[in-house]
Amino acid sequence: MNELTTTLKAAGLVAILRGLHPSEAQGVGEALYASGFRSLEVPLNSPEPLKSIEILRGALPEDAVVGAGTVLTVDQVRSCHEAGSQIIVSPNTNVRVIQETVALGMDSFPGAATPSNAFDAIEAGATNVKIFPAEQVGLAGFKAWTAVIPSGIGLIPVGGINEENMAQWLEAGATGFGIGSSLYKSGRSLEDLKTRAGNLVSAYQTIHEMRKSA
Repeated sequence: MNELTTTLKAAGLVAILRGLHPSEAQGVGEALYASGFRSLEVPLNSPEPLKSIEILRGALPEDAVVGAGTVLTVDQVRSCHEAGSQIIVSPNTNVRVIQETVALGMDSFPGAATPSNAFDAIEAGATNVKIFPAEQVGLAGFKAWTAVIPSGIGLIPVGGINEENMAQWLEAGATGFGIGSSLYKSGRSLEDLKTRAGNLVSAYQTIHEMRKSA
């Protein structure tokens, strides 16, 4: 397990900043970091995403992980790497994207909707799999995945995750979560963002403490 993966797993939560504008990148990043988030993802269908990645990477401490999301091509992987991205997140399982990500020293988080997708991703070099869309896979389906996916592979559900259902997914074997619109939307005030982020981090930490003491 490399250092970036360790950081992500320690943080547990990935902020998906779809629609982030460069003008708000630093403020949003600093607010999330102060609230306990250590992993931030800027999807490429946001305004000037590479610029936002550069701003976040320059503004946040070294223990923050800044990455790109909705990455679909090898050329995009290379552009994100040049902008300072440390992780590459995709909605699909594209073997060439995974292989290029790993070759450039970044962590790959390919999206998978079936165990077959997940095994293709692992064979290509991914050590983390984004379970997407998590709502479609469902808890029962996800539990079946964990019976066959090798231990040590990060399983990150994305889609419909909140404070109320985190415990169920963690109990089923999730190692972290991608949090999107329930946390961030473009134009949302920083105070609102901090409140949402603080609630999510608090819920995540509380669940972990309860599991340790059980």
